Amino acid sequence: MTAQGTAKDALFAHDAGTAALDQVMMRLHWDQETVMPRGAADQRAEEIAALETVIHARRMDPRLADWLAEAEPADAAEAARIRWIAEDHGRAVRLPADLAAELARMSSLGQGRWVEARKAEDVAGFLPVLERIVALQREAGAAMAAGGDAYDALLAGYEPDITAAEIAEIFGRMRPRLVDLKDRVLASGRQVAELKGPFDTAAQLALTARVAQRFGYDMDHGRIDLAVHPFSSGSGADVRITTRVDEADPLGCLYSTIHETGHAAYEQHVDPAYRLTRLGKGVSMGVHESQSRIYENQLGRGRAFCGWLFGEMQTEFGDIGVPDADAFYAAVNRVHRGFIRTESDELHYNLHIMMRFDLERALIAGDLAVGDLEAAWNDRFEADFGVPVPAPSKGMLQDVHWSAGLFGYFPTYSLGNVYAGCLFAAMKADLPGLEGELASGDLGPATAWLAEKVQRHGASKRPRTVIEEATGTGVTEGPLLDYLEAKFGALYGV
Repeated sequence: MTAQGTAKDALFAHDAGTAALDQVMMRLHWDQETVMPRGAADQRAEEIAALETVIHARRMDPRLADWLAEAEPADAAEAARIRWIAEDHGRAVRLPADLAAELARMSSLGQGRWVEARKAEDVAGFLPVLERIVALQREAGAAMAAGGDAYDALLAGYEPDITAAEIAEIFGRMRPRLVDLKDRVLASGRQVAELKGPFDTAAQLALTARVAQRFGYDMDHGRIDLAVHPFSSGSGADVRITTRVDEADPLGCLYSTIHETGHAAYEQHVDPAYRLTRLGKGVSMGVHESQSRIYENQLGRGRAFCGWLFGEMQTEFGDIGVPDADAFYAAVNRVHRGFIRTESDELHYNLHIMMRFDLERALIAGDLAVGDLEAAWNDRFEADFGVPVPAPSKGMLQDVHWSAGLFGYFPTYSLGNVYAGCLFAAMKADLPGLEGELASGDLGPATAWLAEKVQRHGASKRPRTVIEEATGTGVTEGPLLDYLEAKFGALYGV
């Protein structure tokens, strides 16, 4: 075996071990959010910190530099794998090991404290933990940025190849059309009936499991559990999702599940040859969100699929308070000034994200103190949405992200919406029978198109390249905004 072959073999074996440990870390987080005893939170934080120390040491292993210098890829996939390992190594060597461990420990503790604070509406009790997390994130961002922008360094952990300034430009172009359409819809005076329950928990979970499988979720390699904040975890042969249930509102459970199924399907459909390698997962959170958002919105909230789902709802629950499929479609897409991001309509959703993006950039830059966050949130929300925030659980405590140290994650939701708009336009052009298939509850052609065009590639291509090759066009917010104009213009007669 040549020296180059030995270096590549050693590099890839090391990568496989790191990828396996990443999966173990995800299991620890999944357990923490689903079935872990509440009293185990402090111990779990130490366990996660210890494991992060091991993973971080692997990523900054000095042998990697030599292996990377000598390894010669045999094909494009191996070249991509080597590039990603090099990027991960570069980030890791700039982040001190003790800081990485403390970030992991505090993020684990923060999630537990957030759950308690959210339940008790206790911002003051949560602030000391959040202040510590923000301070650590500032330090980590500055270390990884090496003189550059700290927020950009954090963002690169979720969406490489883009800067916060570029995202701000995209949001700046989106905002006027979104606000104008939202205002015209709210001023239309059109009333939309809401569903009436109650909707039994067990029946909701049974229906959502069937719907998830309709969308291609493989239950032989996955499971659905309950959590305070729905999420997806894992890749390859073990991909788990969670949802939450409200007996007064079955749409939250249904569409949270469909959303997480989009994430899970992406991970389940990555080429098995990439399993337990740096390529064996979604390439970025923006591309990941494109899958969850297109599953949830363009497919799941579309008129055709809603017609099928209305029949399933009647079968499961009987009278649901709306008379027909058209009324159900309108109820699913009702535009309202809601407080909760995950339950918001498609028009308000991106305004939620733009607000969080601005707030977290200010936090990391030091322009906004953590102690002033609640007031800043409430002021911005009332300015953007026209209603005051009634309680912290409907305001700054509603999302898990900051308590888990996920700074730089939020903008990928709207970037995912932009990607999804491009993908859906291409999908409709490629699948002329799509509407009829969705009307019969057949998601197979749509999800197969996404699996082939996006999901199977894993991280073997760069994020923007995946979308551009899937659609045959450049990435632009135009298709998303055109889709929203057409859909809600028709629904509300504006």
